[in-house]
Amino acid sequence: MKTIEHFVGGKLFSGDSNRTSKVFNPATGEQTAKVKLASTKDVNQVVANAKKAFENWANKPPLQRARVMFKFKELIEKNSDELTKIIVSEHGKVYEDAKGSLTRGLEVVEYACGIPQMLKGEFTENVGSSVDSWSIRQPLGVCAGITPFNFPAMVPMWMFPMAIACGNTFVLKPSEKDPSCSMRLAELLKDAGLPDGVFNIVNGDKEAVDALISNKDVVAMSFVGSTPIAKYIYENCAKNEKRVQALGGAKNHCVVMPDCDLDQAVNGLMGAAYGSAGERCMAQSVAVAVGGIGDKLVESLAKKVEALKVGPGMDKLSEMGPLVTKEHLAKVKGYVDIGEKEGAKLIVDGRNFKLQGYENGYYIGGCLFDHVKKDMRIYKEEIFGPVLSVVRAKDFDEALQLVNDHEFGNGVSIFTRDGDTGRTFSNKAKIGMVGINIPIPVPMAFHSFGGWKRSLFGDQHMHGPEGVRFYTKLKTITSRWPTGLRSDPEFVMPTMK
Repeated sequence: MKTIEHFVGGKLFSGDSNRTSKVFNPATGEQTAKVKLASTKDVNQVVANAKKAFENWANKPPLQRARVMFKFKELIEKNSDELTKIIVSEHGKVYEDAKGSLTRGLEVVEYACGIPQMLKGEFTENVGSSVDSWSIRQPLGVCAGITPFNFPAMVPMWMFPMAIACGNTFVLKPSEKDPSCSMRLAELLKDAGLPDGVFNIVNGDKEAVDALISNKDVVAMSFVGSTPIAKYIYENCAKNEKRVQALGGAKNHCVVMPDCDLDQAVNGLMGAAYGSAGERCMAQSVAVAVGGIGDKLVESLAKKVEALKVGPGMDKLSEMGPLVTKEHLAKVKGYVDIGEKEGAKLIVDGRNFKLQGYENGYYIGGCLFDHVKKDMRIYKEEIFGPVLSVVRAKDFDEALQLVNDHEFGNGVSIFTRDGDTGRTFSNKAKIGMVGINIPIPVPMAFHSFGGWKRSLFGDQHMHGPEGVRFYTKLKTITSRWPTGLRSDPEFVMPTMK
């Protein structure tokens, strides 16, 4: 059985711990590997290695750091098929979806290639007589990232390319469910010329997470995952005096107005709700049918959900793959049970889906609920599976109120032909990312990604300009050169004259 270790100082690292976790192929249910779970001692050793590498890397000119990113970008493109297949084999999502997620991570690497421009400071000549002032951004030190199973390439690449390009060293703790893609990315970074110790991977579970939180040499933490864990990360990192960005859960609404292009809305919802088997923090899991469009919307959706092609990710005909684990499959099915008990109308039931030859895989068909109410658990809680809930709203104001009253504020969309409706919605929605006739409004790498409310703990979003600010600290210098004349001491607050 293959054993996945850690990556420290440019090479594989076994660590002190003998604990392991199983890695499965979700399409078949077969165990494919076991992954080492780091002890606190292991984590501290990894962080010490990263701290040792920091000074030399931070002193590298930004242009030299950018050249490593350029080479890394080239190697990702060259090895994209291999990386995509690794994602499919451990996560289960279909090949084209996995490839698309890799591309969205690659775009952050492309953005990081421009780091010399982004690190330029500001300069003011003569803020006072013969006094100049300027500001610069400097790296923080050892940064860490804790990433989820659903995007084993994209989410880590929202973090470490920006951190490294800014001059920091980085310790990544990927999901123990699908760690192999991160390990391959580490190898490619080394091949791109990144000095040993700048990028490290420690595989593990809660013990590793807590060790990173408590280690004083880790100065910044990035996280993507569920809201309870995001809150835990945020609170405990603050206690340990770290800066933190912790992205939590979501319950993304798609408001469907009566004047919309219904085919466009239905197709958008299908991809957003059932793509990646709903295992996305930007999945549209609630459709808000406004006015009298509800019946037509549900009828159109039901036909397409029933026709979903569910199968292994490497099958070119598959539109949706399996869920990531047997336990998660049981959890999603349990939510469908709950929805029925709560009185929602189950229009399409995918719980009994079976695929010949893949009976041990973690499959479920698409599920569609209608007449879901806002007090139901299937409306309030993040299911993270291919379950779409349709809620009825009498008008635009009620639909907007539903969006704004929900505890999560990650993403939202509206489908409408009316410009005033679209503009009002984008202005009034208390949500971090808004789409108008766009089902999954994920910002490009040169903007920044993040939600509001209980979908984000911390002050700054990920990648883009916010990423540069998060992974650097600001320093302002005020300077005057003596002219040979000594001035008398001043005992008042200095002002510029």
